[in-house]
Amino acid sequence: MDNKQSVLNFLGIAKRAGKIVTGQDIILSNIKKNKVYFLFIAKDSGQSTIKKFNDKAKFYQVPVNNNLSKDEISSAIGAQRTMIGITDRKMSQKLSEIV
Repeated sequence: MDNKQSVLNFLGIAKRAGKIVTGQDIILSNIKKNKVYFLFIAKDSGQSTIKKFNDKAKFYQVPVNNNLSKDEISSAIGAQRTMIGITDRKMSQKLSEIV
């Protein structure tokens, strides 16, 4: 199994464990509260969205992955989404190792 598939499987597990947040406003709020430990932004999101969240994540020292598409993220968690925030520190550490 390649790294991309491992990441997608792990996102599904995180979703079932209730360790993700979705939605731009919710993610932004949680980043500011230091409750997001890893951020996935779809590579086919809008450029302003990508820049805004990359800048926020950099400022709050949250690792970001831009290698997945909207379709890949959506199929991994079973809902149409363009970004996902991981809210569990240990899961984010494991994702950092996989990525």
